[in-house]
Amino acid sequence: MPVPKAELHLHIEGTLEPELAFALAARNGVELPHADTDALREAYRFQDLQSFLDLYYALMAVLRTERDFEDLADAYLARAAAQGVRHAEIFFDPQAHLARGVGMGTVVGGLWRALGRSEQTHGVSTRLIMCFLRDESAASALATLEAAKPYLDRITGVGLDSAEVGHPPAKFREVYEAAAALGLRRVAHAGEEGPPEYITEALDVLGVERVDHGLRCVEDPALVERLVRERVPLTLCPLSNVRLRTVDTLADHPLPAMLDAGLLCTVNSDDPAYFGGYAGDTFDAVRETLGLGPERLRELARNSFLASFLDDDEERRARYLAEVEAYDFG
Repeated sequence: MPVPKAELHLHIEGTLEPELAFALAARNGVELPHADTDALREAYRFQDLQSFLDLYYALMAVLRTERDFEDLADAYLARAAAQGVRHAEIFFDPQAHLARGVGMGTVVGGLWRALGRSEQTHGVSTRLIMCFLRDESAASALATLEAAKPYLDRITGVGLDSAEVGHPPAKFREVYEAAAALGLRRVAHAGEEGPPEYITEALDVLGVERVDHGLRCVEDPALVERLVRERVPLTLCPLSNVRLRTVDTLADHPLPAMLDAGLLCTVNSDDPAYFGGYAGDTFDAVRETLGLGPERLRELARNSFLASFLDDDEERRARYLAEVEAYDFG
């Protein structure tokens, strides 16, 4: 059994494997512009973030009904559980679905049909985080938060994703203030393709409690010091960074140096169907390529639970942490 871990940076739409995409397309009468699963898998080769996003949004056309979202989430949870995930905090992108005429209730209801029984079915506890698309308007984000209000019993927090460059966090100050007033937890993608200043802005303007990616903090020593001092978690996605050319090769990834600096790093799969690996695969990759030993891997697993939004269930968090400490890497 792999080391127990939490996954904190996972876009549910990014778990759409080619086989499921074709199955849902057939179910819903959607024509895909690819001959077969092999051709689609071949298309999962990206030059940058935008080329990935173009395909990512195009494939969402197959997601139409509650059952589709349930099947998508269920397939992810089964894979995640097999790779040692004990707790998953799952992102979803409602604006991308609302724009296609798929209602918030369909998305949340379908996802929750899988998440609500996940502990019984997969042994995985879950949280749901609603992301705003940063290349859409701030007004659209506010409207999305309004549309989510009937479902906040199932939504733990808000996030910010999609194309980063040219869309600074401050653009979303108002919606993050509104989310905070509703008691929602706050995270945001920052410092993936955008500059270190975006990380600072996400902390100071949006009040985020966790930074998604945060890779480029290493370019600003003062920011690194602050992140260490304030124990701000970073949800790194090493395989994603390589696929989207943020780093040239996995061997070039700064994860070891970031851990050495005292940063509270976690490793996650981001969009695993597109980026070549789920949570356990990511742990295996950083172990093999970056030479991380058992105690470093234990630190990453420990960090994942410490950084999770399990504040409402400290008994569960303690249980997961005990599993990590007891794990034998052999």
